[in-house]
Amino acid sequence: MVTNFDFLKTTDKNLYQIISDAEMLYRDEYFEQCITQTRRFAENVCKNVLGQKRTTEETFDQMLATLKDNSQGSVEEKEFIEDLYFLKKCGNKSTHSSSVKQNAIDALECLQRAFEVAINYSVYNKKADKKNLDLHFDVELLATGKRNKSLAKKYSKAKSKATEKQKTTPTKKSTTQKQVTSMKSCKPKNKISTYWIFAGAFSLISLILALILMLD
Repeated sequence: MVTNFDFLKTTDKNLYQIISDAEMLYRDEYFEQCITQTRRFAENVCKNVLGQKRTTEETFDQMLATLKDNSQGSVEEKEFIEDLYFLKKCGNKSTHSSSVKQNAIDALECLQRAFEVAINYSVYNKKADKKNLDLHFDVELLATGKRNKSLAKKYSKAKSKATEKQKTTPTKKSTTQKQVTSMKSCKPKNKISTYWIFAGAFSLISLILALILMLD
């Protein structure tokens, strides 16, 4: 079965197995279990990234705190750590919930965050091919187990247009704003670039198709 995380097969087979199981749980509509599995994936990624820097840390919270303390402050690191925190929070909420909500939207968001974590981990920690940075999460592949080549072509075309537009648009100076990360609920983080607008549009189309398939 093809998954969104196939690029991890040659990078870390254990992590690939964990997160591919999460995709299977989602496809079988076990959304709460899917969320919990993405948390397990995030914790193992965090443990691997810490490596020898891990000393007395035992819990996910402690490992995340150490990882944050050792961060160099790059944008990639900030997004990576933010995604790990998100997956931890949603996973804890799902695991300790007294009722099964079957929240497909939260489960999908967790898989997408896990996908970003996997790409970051493979390229910046495992030194995998930087082409992984060009990969995108395919919702239709998640729902059907089959890759939509037509959708991939549309995505690539949209990405090219977005890149060209960014090159021709003059940059403007903007005042620095303090970034505030809200962890009160499992809400998607904001992506305001043109690139992500196009990516989001095609993901929405795929999500609608996936939901139609599930309802049939």
